[in-house]
Amino acid sequence: MLTLSSAIAGFIAVALGAFGAHALQDGFSPQAVGWWQTATQYLFANAVAGLAIGLSGRDGAWNTAGLFMVSGAGLFALTLYAMALGAPRFLGAVTPIGGLVMLTGWGLAVASSFRA
Repeated sequence: MLTLSSAIAGFIAVALGAFGAHALQDGFSPQAVGWWQTATQYLFANAVAGLAIGLSGRDGAWNTAGLFMVSGAGLFALTLYAMALGAPRFLGAVTPIGGLVMLTGWGLAVASSFRA
């Protein structure tokens, strides 16, 4: 599950990053372009981390950490992508929840490192 979800997140990050680089330059505010870039960077970084954990064969807390990283990045990025495309700004209140889920994943990875 982790490897698949990480690979899908990586695919989406590359596809939307390319879309943003070519389609968002004209007619979008600098803030919207910034949201798009931030979403892509966080989604891609956490997808790579999740993929590395998934391919390492570790399970238990490590697998949970990867799932938190990828799902948190997905929520974080989704809200930023949506706002960049004109969705209501109240979604910005949801963005930090994705960030907290990502941080939980990274915290679990730190804790798991001490047990390894």
